[in-house]
Amino acid sequence: MALANRSLVTIDDLSNGEIEALFSLADEMSEKMNEQSGLCSGKVMASLFFEPSTRTRLSFETAMHRLGGSVITASDVGITSLAKGESIADMAKVVGSYVDIIVIRHPWEGAAKVVTDYAGVPVINAGDGGHQHPTQTLCDLYTIKKEKQTIKGLKIALWGDLKYGRTIHSLIFALAKFGANIIFCPTPGLEVPEHVLEKLTTEYGGEIERYETPDTVVKEVLLPLDAIYMTPSSPHQLAMMPNVNIKVELKAGVDALYVTRPQKERFTPAEEGQELKKRFPVVDKKLLKSKAFRKTLVMHPLPRVDELAVELDADPRSTYFKQAARGVPVRMALIALLLGVKEVVVSGEDDSFIRRIDYPPYRRDFGVKCPNPRCVSIQETETKYLKPEFKIVNREPLTLRCIYCEHGFEPKYVASSDWHEGRTATKKYHSAESHWAKKIRPENLIIFDSADTAEAHSFKPSHYVRVHPSGKKKMRKK
Repeated sequence: MALANRSLVTIDDLSNGEIEALFSLADEMSEKMNEQSGLCSGKVMASLFFEPSTRTRLSFETAMHRLGGSVITASDVGITSLAKGESIADMAKVVGSYVDIIVIRHPWEGAAKVVTDYAGVPVINAGDGGHQHPTQTLCDLYTIKKEKQTIKGLKIALWGDLKYGRTIHSLIFALAKFGANIIFCPTPGLEVPEHVLEKLTTEYGGEIERYETPDTVVKEVLLPLDAIYMTPSSPHQLAMMPNVNIKVELKAGVDALYVTRPQKERFTPAEEGQELKKRFPVVDKKLLKSKAFRKTLVMHPLPRVDELAVELDADPRSTYFKQAARGVPVRMALIALLLGVKEVVVSGEDDSFIRRIDYPPYRRDFGVKCPNPRCVSIQETETKYLKPEFKIVNREPLTLRCIYCEHGFEPKYVASSDWHEGRTATKKYHSAESHWAKKIRPENLIIFDSADTAEAHSFKPSHYVRVHPSGKKKMRKK
């Protein structure tokens, strides 16, 4: 299977077999680095980094240079036409006409998908807001495979900012794809978003068990445990255990501890005022004295701030500088495959831990928009051409997922385009919690984010909606 002319926006864009084949090519290139300089001769890569970056940007540019290609770059929105109000789509069309491949980092979630839709050349997502960072995940998986020889069945602990860490979100899905068990150890208040967990259990199978861990467990294993994801391939013994047995299981060993810094640049004003550092322990030698970490890989996508002690740099379990160094051969392999200058044999292995679900689409130009303030689809420069588009991922309760940022949410009101004879008097809207949310056919479904929006489109409340004293419309109590 050829990867030529494809793009990488989320980690789901590559199958397990394709990832394994990419890793084999990265091994080959790493061993013969100086022999790759003719592969991309005459090819040009655009390096568009509209957020700060050191490792990702330089490793991509190094990778292209080592392949013999050229790089053009833009690293500041303020010196590009985006600062003048140019749309991402227009920028993508123009840059795509100059180069053979685009690597982009942007603060808006879903921006990489927009560039992919309009550029006409392969696009690689180097991080879009708090959404995903798939090439960092490739480096993470590659490191785990090199150090542990496998991923399936491992226990991987994710530590720190699990809410805004885009590396975390990509890694969660990738670990699930490869059959690992995931231990969630978030900074309080920075837990994994519910829409990420919903996608994880719905599309990757397995189970999530949440815990209120007693202090005795925390003191003995030093893990601020929030939840554990058990892959479908596991015997699910953890789901059946009381907390005392969780302690025994964790003390048997954690295979990797993946540490992340607080993503303060994405914090809300309320989160900025919180003393997160005081509420969460630092990963240091004292923590790693526990038997649970005797053979644990200590990983970090970098940069670090205060969450990972410098004293661990000399510890043989620390692999974060190896992760960074391996970014060059991994990204060399990816660029070469997407440009079609290299081909690999991909095994017929299917992603056995992914449930391919054909979700009904929801496309209407009015009524509802993505509630994620960082989503590309609601930005003023982009709404001229981007229309709201979602997947209907659940009907009980009605849940939409934005196709750009993958944010999931439950809308408030529904209506049907199939009202009687099209008469205005029969245009009613209902609570999304009522049976109508399940009864209306997807092609007839109209969704509203507020009662005011529904009424602005000439819909009137049905008896399934009532006015609360606060002025908000609510479903009538039965």
